[in-house]
Amino acid sequence: MKTIETAITGHKVVSSEEWLDARKELLKKEKESIRLRDQLSAERRKLPWVKIEKQYVFDGPDGKETLADLFDGRSQLIVYHFMFGPEWKEGCPSCSFVSDHIDGANLHLPHHDVMLLAISRTPLAKIEAFKKRMGWRFKWVSSYGSDFNHDYHVSFTKDELAKGKVYYNYGMVEGYDELPGTSVFYKDSTGDIFHTYSSYARGLDMLVGTYNYLDLTPKGRNETGPNHNMTDWIRHHDKYDHDPKRSDACCGSGEDHA
Repeated sequence: MKTIETAITGHKVVSSEEWLDARKELLKKEKESIRLRDQLSAERRKLPWVKIEKQYVFDGPDGKETLADLFDGRSQLIVYHFMFGPEWKEGCPSCSFVSDHIDGANLHLPHHDVMLLAISRTPLAKIEAFKKRMGWRFKWVSSYGSDFNHDYHVSFTKDELAKGKVYYNYGMVEGYDELPGTSVFYKDSTGDIFHTYSSYARGLDMLVGTYNYLDLTPKGRNETGPNHNMTDWIRHHDKYDHDPKRSDACCGSGEDHA
């Protein structure tokens, strides 16, 4: 398997004592970043909610399911909006990269009152075939024929696309028929469901453990595409024998939607 090679030249080399001084200075910034992250998480939890009035029905492995059914006995639901259009032959490589991290999280999340699953607009048969190919175990349902993807601003109509810009990540951006995101819902003891949070584009980085590892390394994410787009090097995990310098990712134009 080929790997991307980028040489690191001219990097400063110092004594152990100088390195320790520099590391301690960086540690101060890291600790401040962690404090800010905790503050952001607290503010996220304080966001107001929107009650879900519309009835959504999905096709799942066990038949038709409502949004309420997807909670599977938990009070919190995280949905990953996986880019997989009805006419596509396979799921998006970048969404597959994110989804490679779901099964590990699901070893723990159900025991903390959280259901995490994926929803795509393609028919269930395509989902099931691709899921088998990828070797994933997490639940993945189809919103085909539903307004769900459109209502959460991850799928777009031909009329919307014809205007050149679509509403995504809380602003108008260059349009694609499918874009990625995640949405969070809460169900109370009466069965009422509320939309509590949605995030898109670079906001999804927090879901990707691989990035956290790469950010520790000298080369970092080593992404050389337009605006260091995440689709520069990512492949379906069964395609890494292909030339990593050739991009066949289906999402992202290089425009920065962070």
